Amino acid sequence: MRTLARGAQKAELRIFCCEGADDHGDLPAHRLPSDRKRMAALEKALSDYQPDVIEFHQQLRQALHIARRFPRATRVLYRHNALKSPRTPLDRWRYERRFRQLDGLVFVSEAGRREFLHDFPRQEPKAFAVPNPISVDLWRAPVENREPVIAFAGRAMPEKGVHLICAALPAVLERHPDWRAVLMLNDWDKHAAWAAPHVAPLERFGDRVSVLKSAQLGEVQAVMQRAAIALTPSVWAEPLGLTALEAHAAGAALISSGRGGLREASGPHAVYVDDLTAEGLAAAMDGLIGDPERRLALARAAQTYVLQTHAPQRRATQLHDLRERLLSARRLAG
Repeated sequence: MRTLARGAQKAELRIFCCEGADDHGDLPAHRLPSDRKRMAALEKALSDYQPDVIEFHQQLRQALHIARRFPRATRVLYRHNALKSPRTPLDRWRYERRFRQLDGLVFVSEAGRREFLHDFPRQEPKAFAVPNPISVDLWRAPVENREPVIAFAGRAMPEKGVHLICAALPAVLERHPDWRAVLMLNDWDKHAAWAAPHVAPLERFGDRVSVLKSAQLGEVQAVMQRAAIALTPSVWAEPLGLTALEAHAAGAALISSGRGGLREASGPHAVYVDDLTAEGLAAAMDGLIGDPERRLALARAAQTYVLQTHAPQRRATQLHDLRERLLSARRLAG
């Protein structure tokens, strides 16, 4: 959201966020208490500001609460992951009824939008996709002279394919003794009971396999900026795949499952593993290790692609134009 806001140049913008968020820089951020007083403080701030458009990120229930309180504004929900599918016809009816209070629903990929419309096809006129951007300059490093490192960054959970990585790496590392791996496993405390047994067999490789538990952003950036290969073998439909954008921007060649929005993130500039098994993932790693020229060309093309396609100003303009269309449609409707 900060990245989108920094790319915005065409509208007066004010950000309302909880206390504790850092690095606002020169953004017009209005901090809200993080306790039960937050919604009341937000209502008061919005009443004073009287915005034309209220764009609520992520939380449907809170977005609906604000939508009811400010019926004259154009009200948008921007989702960064999927909404829950309805379990019963009654669930679907309830959701459809709630969506009437919103003028637009924005998703971070066309894949996410399609997934939503599969459950709620009646919402097609108000469902849109504006992918997340990335500030490439924060990640960019030369694609040449990379270290023989295979890197992964993501939550330590089954959906991210951690078990596939752990099962594939032993054979790859045995075949290529000059290569190493770095696994940056976020939310380790939440998922350690599941993840630890998968990671344990890699201990026999000693310092050739580094496991960074809940690594800070700076650590992730430093690893991706020197790794030759990065992995995003998600087994579920990723909303977009910000880690894929980060790997591309940092200059690593990417191996991806292509699930969900991952193909939109990478375009044709990743090695896609259709056989999403340990064997299929290992074969993809072997292929890139054995072909350094292809690896370099892939990394270079991908870095250029994200710089052009997922640039903050481009995505901010796309979002601004959507807000303008929704605002105009609301005014015409009376």
